[in-house]
Amino acid sequence: MNKIKCECGHVNPHGTVLCEACGKVLVEEEKKKKLLDMRYEGTARRSQTYNRSLVDKIWNFFSSVKVGVWLIVVTLIASALGTIFPQEMNLSISVSAEEYYQDRYGIFGQIYYLLGFHDLYRSWWYILLVASIGVSLVICSLDRAVPLYKALKKQRVTRHNSFLERQRFFTRAAMENANQDIELVTARLKKKHYKILEENGNVMAEKGRFSRWGPYVNHIGLILFLFGIMLRFVPGFYVNEQMWLKEGETKVIPGTDKQYYLANHAFVLELYDEEDGEVYKNAIEEKGGIVKNYQSSVTLYKAVGESLPGEKPELQEVKNYDIRVNQPLKMDHYAVYQSSYRLNEISAMTFALTNKETGEQFGNITIDLANPKGNYDLGNGYSVQVLSYFPDFEILDGEPHTKTPNPNNPAFAFKMITPDKPEGETSFAAIQQTIEPLGENTYKMAFQSVETVNYSGLTVRKDLTLGIISVGGIIFLLGVAQGSFWQHRRIWINQSKGQVAIAAHTNKNWFTLMKEIQAVLAGTNLPIPFDQQLDKEEAKQQGVNTVG
Repeated sequence: MNKIKCECGHVNPHGTVLCEACGKVLVEEEKKKKLLDMRYEGTARRSQTYNRSLVDKIWNFFSSVKVGVWLIVVTLIASALGTIFPQEMNLSISVSAEEYYQDRYGIFGQIYYLLGFHDLYRSWWYILLVASIGVSLVICSLDRAVPLYKALKKQRVTRHNSFLERQRFFTRAAMENANQDIELVTARLKKKHYKILEENGNVMAEKGRFSRWGPYVNHIGLILFLFGIMLRFVPGFYVNEQMWLKEGETKVIPGTDKQYYLANHAFVLELYDEEDGEVYKNAIEEKGGIVKNYQSSVTLYKAVGESLPGEKPELQEVKNYDIRVNQPLKMDHYAVYQSSYRLNEISAMTFALTNKETGEQFGNITIDLANPKGNYDLGNGYSVQVLSYFPDFEILDGEPHTKTPNPNNPAFAFKMITPDKPEGETSFAAIQQTIEPLGENTYKMAFQSVETVNYSGLTVRKDLTLGIISVGGIIFLLGVAQGSFWQHRRIWINQSKGQVAIAAHTNKNWFTLMKEIQAVLAGTNLPIPFDQQLDKEEAKQQGVNTVG
């Protein structure tokens, strides 16, 4: 597009409002305003200049602050909705997620599942929302920071009258020889740590320019923070898995890509007793047992080489360790925490195939509740098939269901095949309970006994994104401090045709700037600028100069 050449000779990009060099107003609409909009120094922003190609339209969309705010609002609302019901990743269920949410929460759970809120934080549209916020931050920053940097770098000491007159702090007075006063003011400004630039008797004093970059430092911190969050969806960067390991069991540690295995030798639970002190004695009398310590005595193994699917891997012992609360087992970048436990959980149940009339038994079957078989052959033509298994049995709307995946109240539907009943009979059996849903049977599955075991609840964590997220948070806080505790201040003193014009600008804290100007001009003949936002009455009340 056509560039704009100012009368000072500087060539400005198309869309520039104020000349980057002398500050002359280049747009007619801006000339009608009493004060200049100095947020971006009147520079040409890409989003306000180009709107032709698809790239321009995408750039303009994401460069809008309103769009960025709405993206954040929508993401926050979606995140809040994701907390109404538990997320699927935090559940240990043996049924499908659709069935679980519908059975547990009814019609609202079904809608929740259909809308995808059951696995919100791993859904493609939620990830896209977070990524869009990052894109918006990048484009917003580039759209504003780059032209602002160029404008501040190219600014001249001598400024156009239209620029000075439209600053909030401004005054002009006739003075034939102001060089001595200007030198005194310049010396005072240097003591206040202003950077002084001089040109043909004109002065520009500036300090705190770096504070203008505070918001963009914030953006860099937020971008790093969001990048770290996005990395959590990349396999291998973030693991937060739950693991239930019963005594005597060896299982692969989730999230380790079948690289590490853990064997639980024993779970230990220690309670406080009356000998531990009077406080514990009183608490025990009121509430019963108080847990002192619970731990899992484990052995960590590492798989040697690769194993085929279904093949038992070759394991190499790494170390023995007692996992306690706040004392996790650590290996590589993983940490295994002791988080919970379940005592005396039913691990196996024994039933006997029995003739109801005679009481004769034809064999026992022991069902491992963690891995029940489908068929049990008792010999001599007697066998049992497991048709259904309900770990936590309940009747809901006349149909058998399971409340949880934990074996709190196990129940089974059996098919009993005998020589005299080759087509089989159906029996429903639980602890001390037998039901015959299809009519009277000759045989039944009689409950015999249970075996119990303790479970260790372990949490497996790995987080390679924490460093990036922490750095992003630190940079964000530095940007907040940079933009909050410092201000970009500029004071212009221009001489022309026997007159001295003084103007000043800051991006915040105008009252302090006026006090600073009054201090450096005190004892000189130079006029004190007035605040053009105030009328005469307001100015008198605040003790500042006005036009007059």
